Amino acid sequence: MNAIEVKDLRKEFKAYSSRTGLKGAFRDLLTRNYKIVPAVNDISFSVKQGEMVGYIGENGAGKSTTIKMLTGILTPTSGKIVVNGMNPHKEREKFVRTIGVVFGQRSQLWWDIAVQESFRLLKKVYKVSDAHYNDHMDHVIKTLDIEPLLDKPVRKLSLGQRMRCELAAALIHNPPLLFLDEPTIGLDVLVKLKIREFLKEINEKYNTTILLTTHDLSDIEALCERVIMLDEGKIIYDGALKSLKDQWGDRKELQFQFLENVNIEGLNQLTAEMSVKWEMDEKEQLFTAVIEDIDELISQVISKVVAAYKIKDVKINETSTEEIIRNIYEKGLV
Repeated sequence: MNAIEVKDLRKEFKAYSSRTGLKGAFRDLLTRNYKIVPAVNDISFSVKQGEMVGYIGENGAGKSTTIKMLTGILTPTSGKIVVNGMNPHKEREKFVRTIGVVFGQRSQLWWDIAVQESFRLLKKVYKVSDAHYNDHMDHVIKTLDIEPLLDKPVRKLSLGQRMRCELAAALIHNPPLLFLDEPTIGLDVLVKLKIREFLKEINEKYNTTILLTTHDLSDIEALCERVIMLDEGKIIYDGALKSLKDQWGDRKELQFQFLENVNIEGLNQLTAEMSVKWEMDEKEQLFTAVIEDIDELISQVISKVVAAYKIKDVKINETSTEEIIRNIYEKGLV
């Protein structure tokens, strides 16, 4: 069964332009020049019940516009949407009880009242019974470790504390489908790990479908086996994350730490006759050579560097998912 079905989905906006000069300003009062800009351009995809899917793209690619249409906030210009068997913007009151939404930049909690009071208000909004609330939310509160936060006003919480409470609030009615838009933005590593583990657990326990949009690709790698990649409102890849890495991860990263002062200009000169791209992390004093995944080339680069400099450490890493996706966008590889 599909939790989400999208067919030829399109959303257009009017982009207004202003005329120059005083005369142009007066004319703008009567008529405005505009052009039609497609934010989402005839996309089609489906998500099965229980899937965790990463929905990724650069800023302005159309991710948030898609999420707003899928959650019923925006009405599509054309195309078909069925989410949990319903049309999101036509059956809104019934529909919202079947989804949970977490927007990293916006809050669904009341700013000046205690967290648990927000939870109680949402419990009434979603018409959740006392028995169901107590049984389900006891587990959510303990797993997310927010029990000490329940008596605090939301405005006094740190960002990490608030995001854990936001996630709990989205799950009060235990929805079968969860939309997460940048849920870990600005959070420290420990809070991210806690949220990821919790999302895995609810997916396994309740078969909750999760659609995740984020710029933090470590979230995608930790949670999603499938990714949908968007560029200029169009889907340019829809498939397994592993296949994407296998297909485009044709490079290796050789990471060097040195026992002496080294500069990137010297490394560039040393490997000038080879196809090597050097990068430097000044804070960690790490030098990384990005090269094709060819055993002989890897061996030659290591040999040249070791012969020229005193080495503290060297590592061979697969190209990161972030690097692969950056290359796809920059070079149009898909």
